[in-house]
Amino acid sequence: MKQTLKFMLITILLIAMNYSYSQDPNFQIYLSFGQSNMEGNARIQPQDTINVNERFMVMEAVDCPNLDRKKGEWYTAAPPLCRCKTGLTPTDYFGRTMVENLPKNVKVGVINVAVGGCKIELFDKAKYKEYLTDVPDWMTNMVNEYDGDPYGRLVEMAKLAQKDGVIKGILLHQGESNTNDTLWTKKVKIVYDNLIKDLNLNPEEVPLLAGEVVNEDQGGVCASMNKIIATLPETIPNSYVISSKGCPDGPDNLHFSAEGYRMLGKRYAVKMLSLLGCSIKEIN
Repeated sequence: MKQTLKFMLITILLIAMNYSYSQDPNFQIYLSFGQSNMEGNARIQPQDTINVNERFMVMEAVDCPNLDRKKGEWYTAAPPLCRCKTGLTPTDYFGRTMVENLPKNVKVGVINVAVGGCKIELFDKAKYKEYLTDVPDWMTNMVNEYDGDPYGRLVEMAKLAQKDGVIKGILLHQGESNTNDTLWTKKVKIVYDNLIKDLNLNPEEVPLLAGEVVNEDQGGVCASMNKIIATLPETIPNSYVISSKGCPDGPDNLHFSAEGYRMLGKRYAVKMLSLLGCSIKEIN
């Protein structure tokens, strides 16, 4: 009996040691989720496809034969970063700016799960099925790329990523479809708390960075939502709002232009780098 118990303890110890050695503390993982502006609405331009540092990686969340990428595997983070045919996203220039300012031995990996037009309720694991009973077919088709459960896919990919690195932060861009919803901050907290619990994270160590929607200085049609987004730190202590002021938008005044995404992504990075205590090079 004692020998059996001793064998079991040694086995558990070896498994734990193997896990700890395979997980690289210098591989920082960031989860990104939201709706169309996190999905990426602007057309990817030639400048966005070159000079992508190999230290910036994306874990593909869906199978993309057209990109020669498979779900659950890491690739150099050339866009698109969300799904197979999506556009430029803030996550692109978040990651690029991070690796430019972090030590050369640090890698950055992102997982981007987003669905255009969705409310935050889509990422509430207790309510998403009910929410999906009354959405347009085009949204259902996008959700189906995540096997009907975007939140579940985000967690699935995040658990895989945790075998390789350490989750350091969560990026959110969502709110247009919840404009003037005074309960939005509480709904976001439900999603954030679920991620923390489901991935066994410490909320004091994993901040939530939430970007503003297109600002009123650009004529943003949902700009009133920014007043609600601004109150998020009152509900989630370790959360930070990323300003969209001055970030150019597209003709619909709902989505950012490619330049707007670049600027906003860099702002996410500047805030995250400051939270990590890193010195920051001049950001253009």
